[in-house]
Amino acid sequence: MPNPRLATRYAKSLIDLSNEKGQLEEVYKDVLYLKSIFENSQELVNFLNNPVITSDQKLEVVKALDSQRTGEITKSFNRLLIRKGRESYLPEIAEAFIDQYKEYKGIHTVTLTTAIPVSDEVKNAIINRIKRDGHMREVELICVVQENIIGGFILEGNGKRIDASVAYDLTKIRNRFLTNEFIYRFR
Repeated sequence: MPNPRLATRYAKSLIDLSNEKGQLEEVYKDVLYLKSIFENSQELVNFLNNPVITSDQKLEVVKALDSQRTGEITKSFNRLLIRKGRESYLPEIAEAFIDQYKEYKGIHTVTLTTAIPVSDEVKNAIINRIKRDGHMREVELICVVQENIIGGFILEGNGKRIDASVAYDLTKIRNRFLTNEFIYRFR
């Protein structure tokens, strides 16, 4: 069962510790690596959530995952979580850590949805425009391709959404016809 308060507390502790040790960037890379593993392996998440499996067995699996790829702070943190019986929250803690890291570094995540993939030149132009108009230092642009928007783009970030897609315009026109807006104008 999700527990955002617990995940936030543990993530903050990990950020504070790694910042204190001067290894924030390394731990961030470790957490990104672990997050990708959790996203790609539902079996691992189920394994960590299984109450029948002992902590020692879970510890061995987690040790194998981060033996070569992660630093000592991340390894110690994972061992601590398992000893405390909090291993099922690892994926949630990883998400919370990434969110807090981005907030700490002032990185704003913006999602660009288009009907076809965009070039790097267009991506850079959008990032520069967002930085300039939004008064942001760092922007992380996530590009998503959805053919059902037909054309144009949808830009989402910081709780705002700009929908300049053809599908949105067609929906607006359709709704106007359904409400007979045009008939009243001609009478």
